[in-house]
Amino acid sequence: MPAPRLILASTSIYRRQLLERFQLPFDVVRPDVDETPLPGEPPDELARRLAHAKAGSVAHDHVDAIVIGSDQVAALGMEIFGKPGSFDGAVAQLRRMSGQRVLFHTALAVINGVTGRCQLASVPTQVQFRLLSDAEIRRYLDREAVLDCAGSAKCEGLGITLLEALSGDDPTALIGLPLITLSRMLRAEGVELP
Repeated sequence: MPAPRLILASTSIYRRQLLERFQLPFDVVRPDVDETPLPGEPPDELARRLAHAKAGSVAHDHVDAIVIGSDQVAALGMEIFGKPGSFDGAVAQLRRMSGQRVLFHTALAVINGVTGRCQLASVPTQVQFRLLSDAEIRRYLDREAVLDCAGSAKCEGLGITLLEALSGDDPTALIGLPLITLSRMLRAEGVELP
């Protein structure tokens, strides 16, 4: 029986690079999803809803595939930090997170178009930011492109210097695609992984 076709429902280069670690062929398809939070929607539920919507948007047109959707929401309590969109937005986010413990909710959805089965998971990562001066924030933002990253910090790059600690079950969750959880989900769909 041939291996199922895999599709990553994302245009994120970070998610694509992470999925490449599995050494499996996959396609990338842009999902068509409105990422606006619903009024009063908790951060974890927002991440899960968007991951499911992204996978569902692509699976609708690719019923022969296993579709992977993911989304990440950074939050301080109920305050959500999305992609900053501008240099000033990134400065404001990092000022707000300075000295704070921020929870990054990374949700994952896997939809098997052949069976109709959907798996959904959320992998949280706690990130303790150190106290940051405006000069440190600006030096960081001058050196690292973060406008497409929730919370304006890339732990896989120079952003690691902004942190005091981080904790979670999957180190790749903070980058945007929790590979430990994803490998379990894909094996459940018959994908052979070592």
